Amino acid sequence: MFKPTLCSAATLLLALAPSAYADESSDEDVIIATAQVLYTDQVNALKSPTPILDVPQSLSITTADEISLRGFESIAQIIDYTPGVNNSQGEGHRDSVVFRGVRSTADFFIDGVRDDVQYYRPLYNLEQVEILRGPNALLFGRGGTGGVLNRVTKKGQIGKQFTAYQASLDTFGAFGGQIDHNFTANDKAAVRLNAMYESLNNHRDFYDGERIGFNPSARLALSPDTTVDLSYEYADHQRFVDRGIPTGSDGRPVDDFEDIVFGDADLNTTELTAHLLRASVQHRFSDELKANFGAFYGDYDKFYGNFYASGYDQANTPGVVTLDGYEDQTDRQNFILSGNLIGEADTGSLHHTIVTGAEYISTSSDQFRFNSFFNTTSDDNEIFSVQRPLTLRNGVGVNAAGTATENDFTADLNDDTRVSIDVFSAYIQDEIAISDKLDVIIGARFDSFDIDVNNIVANELRSRKDEAISPRFGVVFKPQENISLYGSYSESFQPRSGEQFANINGDNDALDPNIFTNLEAGLKWDFAAGLSFTAALFEIEQESPVISDANAESFDIIETSVNGFEAQLQGQITPDWSISAGYSFLDGEQADGTLRPRELPENTLSLWNSYQLTDAFGLGLGLSYQDESFVNNSNSAVLPSYTRFDAAAYYDVSDDLRLQVNIENLSDTLYFPNSHSTHQVTVGAPLNARFTVSGNF
Repeated sequence: MFKPTLCSAATLLLALAPSAYADESSDEDVIIATAQVLYTDQVNALKSPTPILDVPQSLSITTADEISLRGFESIAQIIDYTPGVNNSQGEGHRDSVVFRGVRSTADFFIDGVRDDVQYYRPLYNLEQVEILRGPNALLFGRGGTGGVLNRVTKKGQIGKQFTAYQASLDTFGAFGGQIDHNFTANDKAAVRLNAMYESLNNHRDFYDGERIGFNPSARLALSPDTTVDLSYEYADHQRFVDRGIPTGSDGRPVDDFEDIVFGDADLNTTELTAHLLRASVQHRFSDELKANFGAFYGDYDKFYGNFYASGYDQANTPGVVTLDGYEDQTDRQNFILSGNLIGEADTGSLHHTIVTGAEYISTSSDQFRFNSFFNTTSDDNEIFSVQRPLTLRNGVGVNAAGTATENDFTADLNDDTRVSIDVFSAYIQDEIAISDKLDVIIGARFDSFDIDVNNIVANELRSRKDEAISPRFGVVFKPQENISLYGSYSESFQPRSGEQFANINGDNDALDPNIFTNLEAGLKWDFAAGLSFTAALFEIEQESPVISDANAESFDIIETSVNGFEAQLQGQITPDWSISAGYSFLDGEQADGTLRPRELPENTLSLWNSYQLTDAFGLGLGLSYQDESFVNNSNSAVLPSYTRFDAAAYYDVSDDLRLQVNIENLSDTLYFPNSHSTHQVTVGAPLNARFTVSGNF
């Protein structure tokens, strides 16, 4: 029978590329995701099998069971129910997460390997989603300034044969299906196939699209001590791009525009084709020494085109809006090699778990952007009447003055850059058990980041090499076996080439990286089997060198800080009642101390209850609350606070068949969950339902 399970609080281990060792030869090594030590094979970013209570860091995990039970279809929906993080709009074409006030489109990983291309990441082939908060350079290298998100893919299971399926349809007309088939060839090999198809639709005009995912993988047990995982993934995604609606004179989204799409029905689109190859080898030399090695190659072809509202003056010209637009192409290849050794040793009364490793990344990234160019303005902006629908179609329309206008996406080349990057990293960490109650974690990572940027438009070739050491220090004290108190300090850095490294021209190749530091103190408490509470206080500070206004040959250091509090309660209240609750308080200030960083809600709250009424029938009820925040750094536009209620019901027809419905926005509230800039605010979905049939055969 299907039975909903929620993992105990924050059951994620410290993560580090590549795959961790897992012994497939013994059932005693299999520890499920709800246990106090996460099953090592399920975290391909694992450093060492550390108990949850001994991890000096705030973190969360969402398992495949939770994804299915809660009806999650996107990373954004998982973020809605995770404390300390919130969503940004991502210009309608990419996942964009705000980790503790730090926005990121590149701090994404798959099986512990960097996955930095901008797109919407699927969930069909995942064992779980892991979210670590705070700077994570020791674990993942550059970036990771406010946190990282790691997707762990499903692997072949030797000795098992099964086929799971899922088909769904929602009230907007979107539908899709998934299949998960595992075949065991013999006692040393298994092949697994995960595949999906989605036809997209929602509440907004013109919105459509489709996504295809195909992921065969194989697991080979070469010996009791050596395991190999191989994987190929194909992704083909296309969807309409919706940049949202403008804000008015009061700085808030204009409610009257909730049904208007400010774009082009034909040209607002994003397309991605990706081929991903992954391989990992895990080997046990002895009980005290293990090793793993990983190789990854990703080829991404990404197109993004759009028009959007760039200007709106409600007080003086309420009936017209200014549109801007561009088309953007990215072709990227990532090649990554990584490996580490995990060893255990004693020195006197001290027990050491030492991880040493290295990583090499080679990236080739070509990207260009064409601005829109209207023949009536000889510019990238044009003014249109506000109406539903707007008159612009396939770049042709009638402007607000009643004059025919036509756009040309080949006339104004904004940028064309050819980027090559070589990164070498080496790291070491020692987890020192001083006593049964006291652990100390100390480590550091060295990164050499070498970038060349060929700016075709400016006819410039510039290079920069940054070398940085990122330290980490943590202390874990356990007054009782089920309680831990911890403190940690860590650093991270972000090169000035940015997350997508399109440009170090101008003055940017003269600037040192941004440096982020994190101080965190926390509590982890396992009340009883299956129920855990975690809480953390933290402060993140950013130091950014900028060219001095007083002396162009010197630099000033600009500081920005975010501090806050997080709390989570997860697990089983009773055998039939499970809960997942999270709260965060975030405060921050920009460099001058008078402005608040954008997209930093002071309070967020999420709560999900799942109750098994009978052996066959269960209900779920949840809410997510987000305080108001600022849309822009000037604090002139506001994203209003909102509360959204969600629900679920599921019925097990048999051990192999489940019927399920997930309902979003029960109260049919008009809300605006995120934004990108002043006049691009997302309109949340009204009351809607998704019906799912899932099972096994």
